[in-house]
Amino acid sequence: MKNVERNYLEIRSLEDLSELPKPSNKLRIELVNPKDFQLNKFFYKQIGKKLNWIDRLTWNDDKWINYLNNNNVNTYVLKEENNLVGFYEQIFNKEKSDYEIAYFGILEEYIGKKFGGYLLSEAIKNAFKLNTKRVWLHTCSLDHKHALKNYLSRGMKIFKSENLSLYED
Repeated sequence: MKNVERNYLEIRSLEDLSELPKPSNKLRIELVNPKDFQLNKFFYKQIGKKLNWIDRLTWNDDKWINYLNNNNVNTYVLKEENNLVGFYEQIFNKEKSDYEIAYFGILEEYIGKKFGGYLLSEAIKNAFKLNTKRVWLHTCSLDHKHALKNYLSRGMKIFKSENLSLYED
């Protein structure tokens, strides 16, 4: 058995954002359009392999395509020149007028360069530009050791916590 703490965080106003500036002029963030399930799958597997991301490992290509064909799901990619650095998936909930950052991460070789704080700042700003009332996400103690600190440092607040017991293989 492994005990895991899951925290749900939100930010309700752009004024609450403690933005991290762009750490390099070589960085850019792009909306993936047209949608490319192979890119999402790549980031999910590469970033998730050390973070215990397992729920989508069983997805076949059709399931990936169906998920990304939802008009409320968008993927943004962070690049340094032409190199892939990180990504986030954003899901819009029309009824609640909020955006969930469903997945967020930086490839291992780019960690420690403030790219994650910058990408999160831009993800939050982008969601508020799209006329939302709230941006939220969840993280857990299996995620990168600095994930929670990054979210809190950007101005997000914990609105719910829970402890889970997971069975280990």
